[in-house]
Formats: sequence, C-alpha cells, structure tokens
Amino acid sequence: MFYKDERLAIFIDGPNLFSTSKALGFDIDYKLLRNEFARRGRLLSLRYYTTLLEQDDFVPVQPLLDWLQYNGFSVHTKPAREFVDGAGQRKIKGNIDVELAVDAVEIAPHVDHVVLFSGNGDFRSLVACLQRMGRRVSIVSTVKTSPAMASDDLRRQADHFIELDALKDIIGRPPRDFDLNDGQIKVPAEAFS
Repeated sequence: MFYKDERLAIFIDGPNLFSTSKALGFDIDYKLLRNEFARRGRLLSLRYYTTLLEQDDFVPVQPLLDWLQYNGFSVHTKPAREFVDGAGQRKIKGNIDVELAVDAVEIAPHVDHVVLFSGNGDFRSLVACLQRMGRRVSIVSTVKTSPAMASDDLRRQADHFIELDALKDIIGRPPRDFDLNDGQIKVPAEAFS
C-alpha cells in the first residue's frame, strides 16, 4: 500500500532484478518504472546498483547505465573481479549489497517508505533495521518462478510484498533480442526514448 503524500526511496539491485524479470519473460522499462512509482508517492530517490567486470573493454550494460543517469536515477557501480579457483574454474566475485544497505540506512531519516527491488534474503537484516527506524519497506520480486526468486525470510520481514509479475503490464516490455554469438544486446533506438 502506498500513500500519495509519503516520501519514497527506490533501491534497485540491478543483477537481481534483471534475473527476476528474465525468469518471468519480460524486460523492465525503467522510464515506466520511474513514472509508476512517482505516481504512487513523492519519489525522492531512485537508485540502481550493479557490479561490472573491471577488465572488460566493452560493458554490455553501459548504455542502460548511461540512460538511467540521464533520466533521474542515481547509478552505483562497483568492480567485480574474475579469478580462477583451486579447481581451475573461472569465477567472478562481486557484490554491491553492502553499499546499497548503507545508502538505504543513510536516507531512511528523510523518507517514509523504502521500496527494494530484490529478492535476495541477505537484505532481511536491512529491512528489519529500516523498520526499527520507523520506515515502511516494500519488496518487489517474484514467487511465480520455480524456485522462487524472492527469499521467504525477506518476504515475511517486509511490510508489503509486490509480485513483479503483477507489474508486468505496468513497467514491462517484451524481452530484447540477445545474440549469443557475440554477447551483444540488440536494443532498438526507441527503447531509450
């Protein structure tokens, strides 16, 4: 539930939201997302968090990050590191959860309601902390996939759970083409209008 006069802060766990929307078969239209939550309350902060491989010359998500920055989102990135484990397997290590959590706690005194786009159960403690500070917290993720993308503990802790699949017609668009041969996302120009 949202109240028209409440001050909102939106926190988006980019990789988690990407995986969740892909599992549901649609892409997020970030312009529609911004407009929808601005309609629901006084949107004071809109933040997007992601990690990037530090040695990549080409970053497939960069056009999205640029668009977000030019359109009212505060974008936070952190380098992820690639390494080879003891078994010789290539692994990628990177996580921006702590930065998201610290930012949410810092902004809490200035907002009434925090909306977190993530199903990551590691955020349960953050939700509890924000609630102790008197803030309402909504989680946006899904339980419509198998397995569910939203942690049961996180859902139970939140004041409100919003099923991402229910927002499909409001903030979604058909998935973009992805060429598996070159790893390039083919995005039509009108997608960023």
